[in-house]
Amino acid sequence: MSSREAVSRQAFDDYFIPMFAPAPFIPVRGEGSRVWDQAGRDYIDFAGGIAVNALGHAHPELCRTLQQQAGQLWHLGNGYTNEPVLRLARQLVEATFADKVFFCNSGAEANEAALKLARKYAHDKAGAGKCEIVAFSNAFHGRTLFTVSAGGQPKYAQDFAPLPAGIFHVPYNDLEAARAVIGPRTCAVIVEPIQGEGGVVPADLAFLRGLRELCDAQDALLIFDEVQTGVGRTGALYAYMEYGVTPDLLTSAKALGGGFPIGALLATNRHATALSVGSHGTTYGGNPLASAVADTCLSIINTPDVLAGVRERHEWFLQGLAQINAQYSLFSEIRGRGLLIGCALAPAYAGKAKTLTNYAAEVGLLALIAGPDVVRFAPSLIIPQADVEAGLERFALAVARLVQG
Repeated sequence: MSSREAVSRQAFDDYFIPMFAPAPFIPVRGEGSRVWDQAGRDYIDFAGGIAVNALGHAHPELCRTLQQQAGQLWHLGNGYTNEPVLRLARQLVEATFADKVFFCNSGAEANEAALKLARKYAHDKAGAGKCEIVAFSNAFHGRTLFTVSAGGQPKYAQDFAPLPAGIFHVPYNDLEAARAVIGPRTCAVIVEPIQGEGGVVPADLAFLRGLRELCDAQDALLIFDEVQTGVGRTGALYAYMEYGVTPDLLTSAKALGGGFPIGALLATNRHATALSVGSHGTTYGGNPLASAVADTCLSIINTPDVLAGVRERHEWFLQGLAQINAQYSLFSEIRGRGLLIGCALAPAYAGKAKTLTNYAAEVGLLALIAGPDVVRFAPSLIIPQADVEAGLERFALAVARLVQG
């Protein structure tokens, strides 16, 4: 079979290591907030590539940037720098608390770098004994061995033991539980301002403020994992800005490249120097293609109109979901910020989130789950109102099917 011959969904089962269970249809084209499969059927996209396609599919400015850069320079390696990555770094630093940036290829890599930086900073300053990391139950920080250990979901880590030591988990939004374990040996606390994979659960302001105070008292680094919440997703450029709690390190990915793989670790000057030449690295990180696209994507999103539009779209979703729930009483809670929205199923429908998203796909809507009991929406930040309304109409059909059995 040549690389250009027609392929079917069966090819996945034939050739792939079976880590995923993709949908039975294959999307082949996207434009804005809609995609089309091999049969020409259209779907409204409320999944956003798992909060990645922040400007939808085939955004004209991102396409132009990618095509222009592809004709100039693709890759160099870390022995050289390049113009697009320098522009992107400057834009991130000028827009955030950070003084320095490290670029990689994914959220997991960004979190890996953050955790390594935190341990090295503590090792250099206080010795090997200050090495403990505090994380939270139901968190998700990636799939590397270090980040999956920091994530608070044993189902993702338990089969890969022995795991990295010195990581302690406490309940999310439980400041007293955190206070009981954060101490002189703690080098870092890593937390999501909104737990995404863990159910779209926002942090309490008092919880994040308390973590900031505890980290200051113990000279531990506060790491905000904003892989899913960052780059406009909540209606601010980064969620820490809404909370008014500034971390020492921040990780970003997903929406940063608008669909092109890129991740970033943001740090202050005080902590950035812990990673010196040769202490960490990446082959592809900060390559010109990814950096050029991310620079354009960030410049589009970090504007008052787009960020205000995210907050406006949040209200569109809340109103439409409230109408659906008034009719079917399927959800116990609708939560989240901006365009990261979680619909928690009522106890009578526990465990049915994937069934509901499968039904939604059958009527032309792409949606996500966040655990077995939560349907998650993370659409384009600029999704048109007509697509929101049409998508919710399709979602209502799926809800009706689930409720009616």
